[in-house]
Amino acid sequence: MDIVILAVVIAVVVLGALGGLIVGSRRKKQLPPPPPAAPDITAPPAEPHVGDEAETPREEPRRTIEEVDLPDGSAPVVVEEPPAEAPEIEIPEPTAGRLVRLRTRLSRSQNALGKGLLTLLSREHLDEDTWEEIEDTLLTADVGVQPTQELVERLRERVKVLGTRTPEELRTLLREELVTLVGPDMDRVVKTEPEDRKPGIVMVVGVNGTGKTTTTGKLARVLVADGQSVVLGAADTFRAAAADQLQTWGERVGAHTVRGPEGGDPASVAFDAVKEGKEMGANVVLIDTAGRLHTKTGLMDELGKVKRVVEKQAPVDEVLLVLDATTGQNGLVQARVFSEVVDITGIVLTKLDGTAKGGIVVAVQRELGVPVKLVGLGEGADDLAPFEPEAFVDALVGE
Repeated sequence: MDIVILAVVIAVVVLGALGGLIVGSRRKKQLPPPPPAAPDITAPPAEPHVGDEAETPREEPRRTIEEVDLPDGSAPVVVEEPPAEAPEIEIPEPTAGRLVRLRTRLSRSQNALGKGLLTLLSREHLDEDTWEEIEDTLLTADVGVQPTQELVERLRERVKVLGTRTPEELRTLLREELVTLVGPDMDRVVKTEPEDRKPGIVMVVGVNGTGKTTTTGKLARVLVADGQSVVLGAADTFRAAAADQLQTWGERVGAHTVRGPEGGDPASVAFDAVKEGKEMGANVVLIDTAGRLHTKTGLMDELGKVKRVVEKQAPVDEVLLVLDATTGQNGLVQARVFSEVVDITGIVLTKLDGTAKGGIVVAVQRELGVPVKLVGLGEGADDLAPFEPEAFVDALVGE
């Protein structure tokens, strides 16, 4: 009996031990591994929190609102802007004798025409080949066929009568004949002062690229230098920035500019310019016209319309055609077309300092029967000069 009881006790102990081992192994499998240790990061003290993690506000120093005198609302506060500075008005140099002062600008024409002719005429024997070379020199300088033939015939006669030819005698001879060819008796005064009224009205016409708008601005300086007040009409409404360019020229000498919207009616701008010129008591109104290609019939008709509209208020005293001296014979084609639309009364030759074709002065006068009144001899503001035949020929022939 004791043996049975001992066996039962041993069985119970063994079963209890086995049960403990089984339960312990199950717990080890169910428990997750411990989380890795988080790094010790100190949060910034002022970091805000939201929701359940909100912290209790901490006491911090606070700034107080200062007492400031505020406007009572009775009158708005106006901030005054500094007034815009008016452009400084320039005083152009006098025009008297300006061509003489600018004669060195004709050096290229002098080398090609004056010096070339003197070299040929100085040969000991003037045979037919030499006279042909003289003709070629004149034609190359764009003097024109008819004027060239006339000049060569007169030179032949005078050289034959003269006999012996010293350099000084030849220079005097050539100078006299060239002055005669250029036309010293032509009236070259720009008509800006009609006797019965004010203002004088001057239209400036020409192809784009000849320096037409620039010439209009320079002409304003010429007139201001001679003591006249000027109003500018920016009737070239087709070319971008033409009105701005003309207004800039006017502001430099204190001339008022009348302008319209870009692409607007040129005749309307010209009409308003003359109207304002009358109201202001100006001496002269200069009208810068559109200068698209002279082969466009519609644009040439528009030019004629501008002249007709202006003449509803007063006659146009001058129509100045601006030609680029470097274009040579092509300039004569332009001159013919413009003269058919409006009555050209004078010619302005620009870029005369940049060409060896000084004879264009003679050719264009013969073509139109009107005088060259002004010449451009550089890019400077005061490089537009009244044309003086004697000074021009002296520059060609040299001292």
